[in-house]
Amino acid sequence: MLPSSSHVLDVYTGPNGVLRCANLMRPQLLIDSSTIDPRTSRKVSVAVSNCILKEKKDHWEKPVMLDAPVSGGVLAAEAGTLTFMVGGSEDAYLAAKPLFLSMGKNAIYCGGAGTGSAAKICNNLAMAVSMLGVSEAFALGQSLGISAGTLTKVLNTSSARCWSSDSYNPVPGVMEGVPASRNYAGGFASKLMAKDLNLAATSVEEAGLQCPLTYQAHEIYTELCKDGHEIEDFSCVFRHYYSGKDEL
Repeated sequence: MLPSSSHVLDVYTGPNGVLRCANLMRPQLLIDSSTIDPRTSRKVSVAVSNCILKEKKDHWEKPVMLDAPVSGGVLAAEAGTLTFMVGGSEDAYLAAKPLFLSMGKNAIYCGGAGTGSAAKICNNLAMAVSMLGVSEAFALGQSLGISAGTLTKVLNTSSARCWSSDSYNPVPGVMEGVPASRNYAGGFASKLMAKDLNLAATSVEEAGLQCPLTYQAHEIYTELCKDGHEIEDFSCVFRHYYSGKDEL
């Protein structure tokens, strides 16, 4: 699991990479859990499939690559409750599934090479937009005289209920055990969210779609990082972008 596409390419196809002895590969199965663009995942998958196994076993004729990014963050990793989104050969997925379930509670097969990476980008895009919407609603509510605690009760028993309101509330003082309760320390860094939104924006351009919220979210998190909040959890957008107030 590596930070970016360039790191993945270097580790696999670089001068000292895993594939440097491409004619003779020992591992049958390679799994990359980085959050990167689908194009890079497919590129590495093709490079792996062009190699030859040093020792053929069972029905494996060539080494196989799976892109298998995760969702759940640090807390889920520590608790072993991650969700793996997996792209590549379905046979390889089934072979690897026990490995995924030893580290997480869900493993979802998404399709061919690159679809795991695509699913992760879409998930994080939705997560960012959701957090922005919830933070915006809390900030507006506070300005209209509704406490965040009260509005949380309303949201979580109404149609606006979502993960950002009921499990990862961004308002300090409302929920224990979330980054907002510890001055936005830990969790999922804003710089990583900005990186993932950049991947989403690039994919939108390649697909030729109209996705204004993708660009707006990317702009907000990029600005947040430039203002010095890159290592704070991405829910800090409530405080630093919307100027939301702590719950007393």
